Amino acid sequence: MAVNAAPSGEAPAGRWAGRWVPWSVIGLWLALTVFMGPLSGKLSSVTTDSAADTLPASAESTKVAVLEDSLPGGDDNTFVFVYHRTGGITDADRATVERHFNTLAKQYPPKVEAPAGEGDEGLRTTPSADGKAMMFILDVGKNHGEPEALVGPLRDAAKDRPAGLELDVTGPAAVDGDMDAVFDGIDLQVLLTTIVVVTLLLIITYRSPVLWLIPLVAVGAAALTSMATVYLLVKGFGIVVNDQNSALLTILVFGVGTDYALLLIARYREALHHHENVRVAMVHALRGAAPAIVASAATVIAGLLCLLVADLNSTSGLGPIGAAGILCALVAMLTLFPAMLVVLGRRIFWPAIPRFSTAVEEKPGLWVRLGAAIGRRRWVAALGSLGVLGVLTIGLTGNTGALREQDQFVSAPESVTGFTVLRQHFPELGGQPMTIFTRPAHQERVLAVVKSTPGVAAAMPGQTSGGWADISVFPTDAPDTAAEYDTIKRVRTAVHAVSGAEAIVGGPSAENLDTEATAGRDEKLVIPLVLVVVLIVLGLLLRAVVAPLVLMATVIVSFAAAFGGSVFVFDTILGFKGVDYSVPLLAFLFLVALGVDYNIFLASRAREETVRLGTGEGMLKALSATGGVITSAGLVLAATFAVLTTLPLVMLIELGFLVAFGVLLDALLVRSVLVPALTLLIGRRMWWPSRLSRPVEQPDGQRPLAGDEEPALRR
Repeated sequence: MAVNAAPSGEAPAGRWAGRWVPWSVIGLWLALTVFMGPLSGKLSSVTTDSAADTLPASAESTKVAVLEDSLPGGDDNTFVFVYHRTGGITDADRATVERHFNTLAKQYPPKVEAPAGEGDEGLRTTPSADGKAMMFILDVGKNHGEPEALVGPLRDAAKDRPAGLELDVTGPAAVDGDMDAVFDGIDLQVLLTTIVVVTLLLIITYRSPVLWLIPLVAVGAAALTSMATVYLLVKGFGIVVNDQNSALLTILVFGVGTDYALLLIARYREALHHHENVRVAMVHALRGAAPAIVASAATVIAGLLCLLVADLNSTSGLGPIGAAGILCALVAMLTLFPAMLVVLGRRIFWPAIPRFSTAVEEKPGLWVRLGAAIGRRRWVAALGSLGVLGVLTIGLTGNTGALREQDQFVSAPESVTGFTVLRQHFPELGGQPMTIFTRPAHQERVLAVVKSTPGVAAAMPGQTSGGWADISVFPTDAPDTAAEYDTIKRVRTAVHAVSGAEAIVGGPSAENLDTEATAGRDEKLVIPLVLVVVLIVLGLLLRAVVAPLVLMATVIVSFAAAFGGSVFVFDTILGFKGVDYSVPLLAFLFLVALGVDYNIFLASRAREETVRLGTGEGMLKALSATGGVITSAGLVLAATFAVLTTLPLVMLIELGFLVAFGVLLDALLVRSVLVPALTLLIGRRMWWPSRLSRPVEQPDGQRPLAGDEEPALRR
């Protein structure tokens, strides 16, 4: 055969892949980018961390937050100023505190002043029983700005004080302000860090001075398009996007998009050895890679959309946001990216340019040797892998308790240390204030009931407006502790018993209590739904029952091991004081949906090879063919999620580390060793009930071949 003879079917493919097609695709993407680019920059303008927007829709604390936003003065920012001196408060200190209070109260008045005689207890300065501290509460109207803009000037305004008199500005608004400061500029930080990480990994992977840039450009276009799409979704459908979800959108698009690029480049490089025309080679590469890529994207999108059933707004909002990002990445990597590769031709692979040749020498490499070792010791490989995963799951016996809001910061800000000081000198005001709304006619009865509730240090009436009266309640226990949560539950039970009061209880700690409870319910609903949906997608792709069940089982075991290993790191090494309520569900979703990706890439190639070689040889061939690219994809995806560990918030560090560790565990152990070993042990029954699972009669009529001896099957 002549060296440049085209394989069967090349002519039709060549006619389809006309010279004008790649340029048209690039032109369409340029136009789309010009249109969507300005919209992507507006995404930050519609992100929100408002309690009313992000809290569970049905929670009692959400109703309080909505009322606070709607009533005049109800949404005032509450700051607590705690002055303290080790040797005891002096007369000069007292005068300073009084002066600061009078000045700030005039400069930052609440929207609505409390009626005379109501709430005075919360306005004057208060000395501590030990004589070493003084405090006052300052309610600042929202018309003066958001907490992030207020907390700095308020701290600066109180700098003029005697030497040795320390001040901590704390309270719910100060905590919100410090939390907002953490997220300030986080999108740009995540984007730039992710670009740097992906660039370095692509350069290392391809060792080419130019090739790394093409996936980066295509993924960048997908990221811009996804941000613009999410902005349009928010404007059109009112989807909730918080800063956390916005950062996760960037991570998902870059991580998944780069994975798709790696898989397509691997197939394209193979095709270039068999087809002289680069457009024809790309058509064949797409035919081989696109089904697995589409199935992978469908799995992730389906899993993300399962979040829509969650009651927690911030969780349910991530569903369509993430799905839009994955869809944009899919379209970009199957249209723009191939078009750019075709236009640039073979030279884009320089210096390792794949040459056209009908005979391509396959050299035994690491993955061939690994496959041979697994084939010889399949029981050892399977049991050894399960043993490693089992040991890691022991970590789940560590501290998996809920992380308090004040423990979210890597370095405790002033608002957090201030709560410690407040509790030290004012133990009766140790918790965050609760807010109770009740009908004005029942305010006195509700107030009396609250004051008599165990765990309540103080309760004082507030303003009355819009048909509601509010009461501020201070629990005795530290914020976000089990004891404080028990007090909130007792207060709710007590006020709900007041007939006609229509009383509801909210506040920062009540919001956290409701959020954790809702997250627990969401886990019980979303996790089974994700498993069912992903299992269906796998079944449709592989046209089997056993293989999807085996793959799902390995992913679940892998998640448990990753979670256990991560908890050990969080608890023993990093010293975190719990696991954020949102981490288990989000990590499960990402690791199941993304972890199944690698099994999809492997299993779909194995099924393709099984048609020619039989189950055992087909799996080993698939392992050798996809081992390098899937490992590279796993490293890239793990590195993109690891970007989250550079941020100063414990929740994002936990999520980033857990997903990165889980992806590496899945790519390097589960997909590389456990799945091939199980496939070899199960044999052709892996594909039951498809035709690939049935014994094949030999042409001479002798008995059916046993095990994996079946000859190649025709589709």
